[in-house]
Amino acid sequence: MTIVVGGEALVDLVPHADQLVAHPGGGPYNTARTLARLEQDVHYLGALSDDGFGKSLRARLEEDGVRLDTVVPTAKPTTLALAEVDPAGGATYRFYTDGTSAPSVTPEEALAALPADVDILHVGTLGLIMQPVATALQAVVEAVADRALVMVDPNCRPTFISDRDAYRASLEKTLRHAHVVKVSGDDLEYLTPGLSVVEAARALGVPVALVTLGGDGALIVDAETEEQVAAPKITVVDTIGAGDAFGGGFLAYWARAGLTRDALEDADAVRAATTFACVVAARTCERAGASPPRLSDLDGDL
Repeated sequence: MTIVVGGEALVDLVPHADQLVAHPGGGPYNTARTLARLEQDVHYLGALSDDGFGKSLRARLEEDGVRLDTVVPTAKPTTLALAEVDPAGGATYRFYTDGTSAPSVTPEEALAALPADVDILHVGTLGLIMQPVATALQAVVEAVADRALVMVDPNCRPTFISDRDAYRASLEKTLRHAHVVKVSGDDLEYLTPGLSVVEAARALGVPVALVTLGGDGALIVDAETEEQVAAPKITVVDTIGAGDAFGGGFLAYWARAGLTRDALEDADAVRAATTFACVVAARTCERAGASPPRLSDLDGDL
């Protein structure tokens, strides 16, 4: 199967022993790396700078086996995120985006880079907010929605969103074409405040909603049912990239099993893919930074 992951690549600056350590990051970038490490045929669709950080981002993708034929090159400096990690390992971010690489992809560039045949498309995070890349990703979604499985990960960043109503209206346009959405409880509270988790997930109008619950696993919500899937018990180093790894894990299971979007009606298949996603996310939390596991690391979990 051909998988395309569209959105931002950036560098996370993470405090460590009184220093800032640079880690490759960006939700879609992490998801693409997860899929490649799980031995899937995945293309990264986004901008990479020709500066030092950009070359490092590119090298990490190459090392993991991500296809780079869909990368949009740019001379703009690499986008940065400053991560602040709390004692429990949770991370919050401040983003430095103006005039940088990640927002710079145009609809024309994105559509020109898109492979002729796409089986699975994943889009998300800051790429759904910044312009012109948000419009570019919407064009890509609309171009493949009639034939590909489309998964969306909003990963809402309220401090980065200047106009909540405009953001929600834009996201609704994207979700209209989606088959799976991955959200957290915080995402749901921001998007559909005042509703229960299940009600909020259904209000997004997507056939399958996967609500991540941290150490408690994930909740699968469709139009009629909801089911919780457990996560492995682990010692958390940090949660950077965990949600991205979850999305990559779900799609990796789907592709490995040769499933199409029609199989989303199969509760057993969705449960199995979600269980695998929880394992992949948990293994990522056992490492510093966004470093998803390789398939060979999961021998005991398959």
